[in-house]
Amino acid sequence: MEGKREKRPRKPKELENQPGRYDPRNTLNDLTGKEWLLLTKSFWETETSVIDKGAYKHPAPFMVEDIKKLISMYTKKDMVILDPFVGSGTSLIAAELLSRKGIGIDLNPGYKDLYEERIQALGIVPHSEYLIGDSLKKIDEINLVDYIVTSPPYHNILRNNSKGTRNHTGKSYRMSARDGIEYYSELENDLGNFEQYEDFLNAFSKIMRKAYQHLRNKKYTTVIISDFTVNKKEVCVQGDIVRIMSEAGYEFSGTTVLLQPVKPLYPFGYPYAYKINHHHQNIITFRKIES
Repeated sequence: MEGKREKRPRKPKELENQPGRYDPRNTLNDLTGKEWLLLTKSFWETETSVIDKGAYKHPAPFMVEDIKKLISMYTKKDMVILDPFVGSGTSLIAAELLSRKGIGIDLNPGYKDLYEERIQALGIVPHSEYLIGDSLKKIDEINLVDYIVTSPPYHNILRNNSKGTRNHTGKSYRMSARDGIEYYSELENDLGNFEQYEDFLNAFSKIMRKAYQHLRNKKYTTVIISDFTVNKKEVCVQGDIVRIMSEAGYEFSGTTVLLQPVKPLYPFGYPYAYKINHHHQNIITFRKIES
């Protein structure tokens, strides 16, 4: 007599319309196997949406759909996300849209006002927290979190390049020119104001070491940053970020390239020397593994 055929585990009710099969052994996220696989590609193309419109008052905004992918990959519903450089609140908005709780920290109170404008425009009643202050101190006010995702200031390039917010005369925000100078703040402890690149790295390292203490074991941290020039010389910033994060105890998990093909091309160095145009960000992910 044949044994009874084992029943396949059913998806949670809220996941029934998702493509692919859900594995109940999945303790990392709420994705089906197919959705999980698609997010393991080593490159993504940035996705814009109408939700991003309110973020354009920030000098270096990120797109909600890009951050939603990360939160979907590394957390389950009701988990807690930390962004120690939260800016206009994109990570908090992405968390709200995915039924997670976000905690964001920023030095500039004006960006909290911008975040609140965005939340109100979307009709969201927020469950997230936006804290004003230095992340090195504010992180101690929070409990354990399940995921950290952040994009720190890119050293002092906004000051050095004299590039502020983009105007909206072009067909795309990413393609339009910048209007005047706008940097993050005048505060001395703002990572965007350090004159020396090593000082920027050291300050970032201290904050991420503190964040490490508040991250649950076996959970992930993602740092989004591109390479840039320091004193007119191209620097492999990604390599430095991997180094200082590894020294802080994080285990490097890999880099996803976030393509931004609609950014404009500038003739840097022409016609004397080759200078690269950066049309991608590095999404660098780490895991906390305690022995």
